[in-house]
Amino acid sequence: MRVPRLVASDVDGTLIDDEDQISARTRKVVSALVGEGVPFVLATGRPPRWIGMVAEQLGHAPVAVCANGAVLYDSATDRVISARTLDADTLAWLGELTRRILPGSGLAAERIGSSAHDAVNPSFVTAPGYEHAWLNPENVEVDEYEVLAQPAIKMLVRLPGASSAAMHAALAPHIGGRADITYSTDSGLIELAAPGITKASGLAAVAARHGVVPEDVVAFGDMPNDVPMLGWAGRGVAMANAHPATIAAADEVTATNTADGVARVLERWWG
Repeated sequence: MRVPRLVASDVDGTLIDDEDQISARTRKVVSALVGEGVPFVLATGRPPRWIGMVAEQLGHAPVAVCANGAVLYDSATDRVISARTLDADTLAWLGELTRRILPGSGLAAERIGSSAHDAVNPSFVTAPGYEHAWLNPENVEVDEYEVLAQPAIKMLVRLPGASSAAMHAALAPHIGGRADITYSTDSGLIELAAPGITKASGLAAVAARHGVVPEDVVAFGDMPNDVPMLGWAGRGVAMANAHPATIAAADEVTATNTADGVARVLERWWG
């Protein structure tokens, strides 16, 4: 592959290590490519409000594809460039479907304003009984009707004790074209977005803004929500710690997220 004109990386399990840190080696090579004018894009399931902590470690405020492609976010200006949402009718339909197919699961919704930091309107709302898959979720608990009553960039379904893969297999056949379904952890959590919204669609929009074609993009990831992006990019790279489906979709496999896997590939051009 010729020198990439755009580099994209997932965050959790890919760019950062298991202590949520970016290594000095990774920071150095990202700084080198950015210094040569090559855009470095974060492509993540995270919402925009969780990008600042990554940008601070990078020493660079990138454009980020957030919420698995639903949001394009400029972290340098704290501005939402674009957002695609599930409408309230679809959320209500998905809620009813989930109650029938995955009884006992809890529902949550991620919403978006014009910036990542909206002090007035809650960004992450959860129904009573929703058990979080991560620490410090910054949620606001409301009744289930309210969770589904406003457009959302992402609907989350949590079923503790289940595998995300099993949840996906049970629910996906019933959704048809009304939503896109994926997962970024196998701890009983699946994520739903507007139809056709994936990291690939979000990254394609960023690449188009820079006049870059897929063949000139290298992308890194580790979980099933990265599969569309790795398939779209000219070179899709899976981490050694990646989910089997992600490894199968990749053009190559690099070292783990704890062994500078991203840096090892990028150093071919910016070493």
